[in-house]
Amino acid sequence: MKRKYYLVVLIFFIFFAISFLTNILGSINPNVSDSFTLNGTMTGLLPFSFFIAYALMSIPSGMIVQKFDEKKSLVFAWILALSGAILFSLIPVFPVFLCSLFLIGCGMALLQVALFPLLRVTGGEEHFAFNNLIVQLVFGVASFFSPFVYSYLVTNLKAQNVPKGFFINFMAFLTPHHLPWVSIYWIFAFISFLMVVIILLIRFPKVIRKEDEIVGAWETHLELFRQKTVILFFLGIFAYVGMEQGIANWISEFLRTYHGFKPEAEGAATVGLFWGMMTVGCVLGLVLLKIIDSKIVLRIFAAATFVVLTLTLFGNAKIALLGFPALGFCLSVMYGIIFSLALNSVTRFHGSFAGILCTAIAGGAIFSLLIGKLKDLIGLQSGMMILYIPLAYILSLSFWAKPIVRNAVIIKRNQPNIKN
Repeated sequence: MKRKYYLVVLIFFIFFAISFLTNILGSINPNVSDSFTLNGTMTGLLPFSFFIAYALMSIPSGMIVQKFDEKKSLVFAWILALSGAILFSLIPVFPVFLCSLFLIGCGMALLQVALFPLLRVTGGEEHFAFNNLIVQLVFGVASFFSPFVYSYLVTNLKAQNVPKGFFINFMAFLTPHHLPWVSIYWIFAFISFLMVVIILLIRFPKVIRKEDEIVGAWETHLELFRQKTVILFFLGIFAYVGMEQGIANWISEFLRTYHGFKPEAEGAATVGLFWGMMTVGCVLGLVLLKIIDSKIVLRIFAAATFVVLTLTLFGNAKIALLGFPALGFCLSVMYGIIFSLALNSVTRFHGSFAGILCTAIAGGAIFSLLIGKLKDLIGLQSGMMILYIPLAYILSLSFWAKPIVRNAVIIKRNQPNIKN
């Protein structure tokens, strides 16, 4: 099939929008907590409401896409996100916020399931790995920028006796003056509406899936869940996303609680740098994977994470400001390596297995909520020590994983590339 470059660009833009919406919670959590007078457990419900949607929607999303095609699925996904953003923007109260986050999370889950097969077809199979790299870079760039957009909005909306342009005045008109952070959800609503219009105007090709990309019936998923390998790698993705979101969602609150930094200033900037350094680490990881076995790369980065996490949690303010972005760098390679090790450890049903692995993204819901509960009981610093548990599991995975196919390296090994 002839490549359609305009669709490839559109897919990259959609991934930028997904990341922009997805990773803002870490920046706004302190403001949300103050506005609605939330304790740690209730604050933890925010990421829980968003990421639990992945647990409920990932497998059904694959079935939806196969039945209704990619274009209809993408439009429906953005309508879900638009509904969530508009709902909370108009009714900015805590219960509605939880419903809003769940709707947006459902939309994001459906989008990610629909986009990867579409990228393979429109960009060409031979370029799929390269285009996937660009997706990761775009994802990181958007996650880096969104906290700064939030910071710009809140800082300017709070400013008193300062001349403001049309845009800020318009946002002030739409947003309650005592809830300036709600303005970011008007931005999300606009982005979602724009994506619906663009997708409706563009012609999409028919995606023909390979046999192992087809999402099977529920019986297929149940058969996979009976396999020990599937369960172990499900827990691996669950552990990684739990750790990633457990860090990202509490960065700003940690810096405020223990070092006195403002959430809309240093807090937002550090969250942005966390995601930015994850992008930098991703590039380095790709180079390392060409010369070192992926299990060894995972082991090195996991061991480094133990050291950096300890220094960040128990060091001084300067170390914390440097440590959180460094944690983003350390985490950068883990998701991709665990996902690839998982798919390379089974011989069939890769499409269904991928859906199961995406379901494990719900780890971001569970660990963020656990940290919030522990914050109420023993303090945030001690509560974040629970992250050592998923980190230990990921480190152990780097020893026991036995992929059928190993990652290709420039320097060939002496042994055949069929078993570990």
